[in-house]
Amino acid sequence: MAATLCGRLLPKAGWVPLTQSVRHGSKAVTRHRRPMHILKQKLMAVTEYIPPTPVAPPGALTPRVRKIEEESGLAILLRKDLETLFKECKMIAVVQNNASNAEDMQLLKHRLKRHNINVKFFPNQVMRSFLNDSIYSNMLPLVIGQTVIFVSKEPKVKEMLQVLRGSPQMVLLGACIENTLLSYQGILKYSKLPSMTTIHGELVSGLAMMTSQTVSMLHRHPAHLSALLQQYVKQQGSGETTDGVSDKDAA
Repeated sequence: MAATLCGRLLPKAGWVPLTQSVRHGSKAVTRHRRPMHILKQKLMAVTEYIPPTPVAPPGALTPRVRKIEEESGLAILLRKDLETLFKECKMIAVVQNNASNAEDMQLLKHRLKRHNINVKFFPNQVMRSFLNDSIYSNMLPLVIGQTVIFVSKEPKVKEMLQVLRGSPQMVLLGACIENTLLSYQGILKYSKLPSMTTIHGELVSGLAMMTSQTVSMLHRHPAHLSALLQQYVKQQGSGETTDGVSDKDAA
């Protein structure tokens, strides 16, 4: 009897009880740093120590020597050609070349040559070196990329614009016409102006009209004065005759 009770009450080997006691550990208390006040942050930033930069001893740093590149003889020759062009030509236009082939360029030269307009090619480096030291320094922004120069001794703007209409790959950037720098819009307005022969004709006709009016005005006063004097003389003569006739009637 006792054996059966002990066998029922005592736990068997490998038997796990239904309820187990689990010990829960307490959480660790961590102290978080409180954020610094904004005024204190400003004060700390203002009073922060900035160490001075150490000064290099004299002779420690070697000065950099800039290499001065001398211009070649070809560049000097091209600069002289540019100077003569700007002195002799009244129209110098800068045109951008957008992938124009040799055949189109040759056709463009032939069309411009009919109007005595020449096409010149100069490297951008030579152009910039010349424009920096000249009075045409405002043309520097036009010298970008592949550029071509149209030069003419007379300002033939209308003819140049007509030829450029057939070459869409050539873009007109600006021009210096009679020592005046013009944009594309300014060139269009300049092309609408009448030619010099028309202006000379209008000026001559206006001067001739003014001189004729002046001559007529100068002749008008003496003629008017002579007419008044003649009328006065006639009036005096008629007055004398009427006085003589009245005297005779009275007698």
